[in-house]
Amino acid sequence: MKIFDAHMHYSKVQKFIDAAVLSGVEYSFDGYLAEREAVGIVGSICMGLVESESLAFPDNNAFTPMMPDLDERPPDMYVCIGINPHTLNDDVLRCIRAMIKEDKGIVGFKIYAGYYHYFIHDDVYAPIYKLAAEYGLTVAIHTGDTYSENGLLEYSHPLTADRLAVMYRDTQFVLCHMGDPWIMDACEVAYKNRNVFLDISGLLAGGAAHIKDVENRPLAMQHYSQGLVYLNNYKKVLFGTDWPIVPMGAYVDFCKKIVPDSAYDDVFWGNAVRVYRGIMNYEL
Repeated sequence: MKIFDAHMHYSKVQKFIDAAVLSGVEYSFDGYLAEREAVGIVGSICMGLVESESLAFPDNNAFTPMMPDLDERPPDMYVCIGINPHTLNDDVLRCIRAMIKEDKGIVGFKIYAGYYHYFIHDDVYAPIYKLAAEYGLTVAIHTGDTYSENGLLEYSHPLTADRLAVMYRDTQFVLCHMGDPWIMDACEVAYKNRNVFLDISGLLAGGAAHIKDVENRPLAMQHYSQGLVYLNNYKKVLFGTDWPIVPMGAYVDFCKKIVPDSAYDDVFWGNAVRVYRGIMNYEL
């Protein structure tokens, strides 16, 4: 079975460095490549994120466009450009447009809803949504709990994406983390709107023992699976790890337990290629 990781990070943001200690992964580029190879992951999308000083995220001073902290990306690592609304201006938009034309590995944008205190349908983001539609890129949006108590949940609730989807029908959106803990709400938004998809990254954070503990609790597993059962459309669901917050192998095993076998090819690989249309190196 092919696996494509549609949501991971490689950033010097301190929160990720700390998360890697809890999950037990080797948070280095060599560690990432080794773990990916061991699991059989054939490609990934890295969500751009930076902070101007340690523990500053959500960092109003972070420069947009936010990109992975890598001098050179492998050809099978694609990127969603991270957007900080506080540093988004006309000069930045011209820079982003030039980057899209030059870098074929850019497949979308990442909006950090909740971390930045703007509703996702605020006009500040309108130029990004229009750029996405123009170039056939996808917009990934953080939804649900924030990995910082400085976030505000009113901005990251998945129901806010319903208005957005109606406002920008020509733009495709991925609600990251399935809106957890508001999974049913996120699945309803995806059910209702043809241009909304979900990723199942970041539902858990921690090491393999923690993931196994969750798998052994039926009510916890029901929490993660019931929205998918309601949605009943696994072509709208993308696998992602949110690495380094979990070890890849253990998280793949967890996700296999909330997705039916018949949907594995779509969820673990095919949907990413269809939804992030800039992924050109893979044939369905």
